[in-house]
Amino acid sequence: MEILTTVIAIIDGVLFFCMGVSVIYLFIFALASTFKQSTTYPTAKRNHTFAILFPAYKEDKVIESSVSSFLNQNYPKELYDVVVISDQMKDETNEKLLSLDITLLKANYKDSSKAKALQLAMNRLDESKYDAVIIMDGDNLVEPDFLEEVNKVYDTGIIAMQTHRMAKSRSTTTAQLDAVSEEINNSIFRKGHVKLKFSSALIGSGMIFEYKWFKKNIFMTSTAGEDKELEGILLKQRIYVEYLAQVNVYDEKVAKDAAFYNQRRRWIASQYGALLNALPDLPQAISSRNWDYCDKIFQWMMLPRSILILGIGFFSIVTLLYEPALSVKWWLLLIFLGLTLCIAIPRYLIDKNFFHSIVKIPWLAFLMFLNFFRLKGVNKKFIHTDHGEE
Repeated sequence: MEILTTVIAIIDGVLFFCMGVSVIYLFIFALASTFKQSTTYPTAKRNHTFAILFPAYKEDKVIESSVSSFLNQNYPKELYDVVVISDQMKDETNEKLLSLDITLLKANYKDSSKAKALQLAMNRLDESKYDAVIIMDGDNLVEPDFLEEVNKVYDTGIIAMQTHRMAKSRSTTTAQLDAVSEEINNSIFRKGHVKLKFSSALIGSGMIFEYKWFKKNIFMTSTAGEDKELEGILLKQRIYVEYLAQVNVYDEKVAKDAAFYNQRRRWIASQYGALLNALPDLPQAISSRNWDYCDKIFQWMMLPRSILILGIGFFSIVTLLYEPALSVKWWLLLIFLGLTLCIAIPRYLIDKNFFHSIVKIPWLAFLMFLNFFRLKGVNKKFIHTDHGEE
């Protein structure tokens, strides 16, 4: 009995340490996101040329409005081209797109992926025409000054940047929580990181890269998590990723539980796929003091926040029932995690809908947990995100 008690205490201590380190990490960067210091960029000395890529896989419902949004920029029209890579979209959708002032490329892969669509565009476009490339999703909307603001930053010599992606709408409780999750990520992994001089995390859309760099390196990606592959490549090359908190990209949040489940399954698979590829690089990253890359590898080691909440809550209850003295630290950690997330959530999201949606967190966390048992092969194929409502 004494041996069993000792083993349980050791397991409890190891689990608490692992989860505690993750919570402390999140707290440090959440707190940093509240720092007032911000970077301002001067008016650009010249206007650069941009290729705006919309990889569109079955995005018939949203692609036309997204493309139209981008065509209304307060930026010289001759200096940017909107390129839609149409993959398995309907003929009538393609015909409507052809009536707009864009370039339409058609793809029809057996196993579609965003990486393949982007590679197709790089093979078809004229490299000499563009200074930078911007990656969007088929449901993204932007403001008229988007290119003007991006051009200011690019003109300073920064060749990789992530804009501020935020919710287009919060029509259901699931969409509300998805919007909150996105902004927590923005606070911790983007805003907080750049405040402490680390690179911003990429997010899959609203990304800007120097054209030549992107054309060379996009062919090194091969999974459904091409953004994480690009992150690894950038950081191995010691290229800093800027975060443009003032430049918004509006993204459609998932409205259905099933869509949330599928989307997170793809995200988890891409995160741990990236981790497996990056782990062999960790000793070299440490020895060469590439702390940006080390930080990224540690990020990929962490459990998703919803699983962290579920896990800490579970052990708080179990230890309370088994040995109340062991549970105190777990309850304190759960409170500390809650405080951390509250710091990271922007005030505009704290409303009655937010408090109404909180009750759904355990259910969505459980769905995330189930995803760990269905990851096989997910990182090699595209899982379409449904934009319909409940």
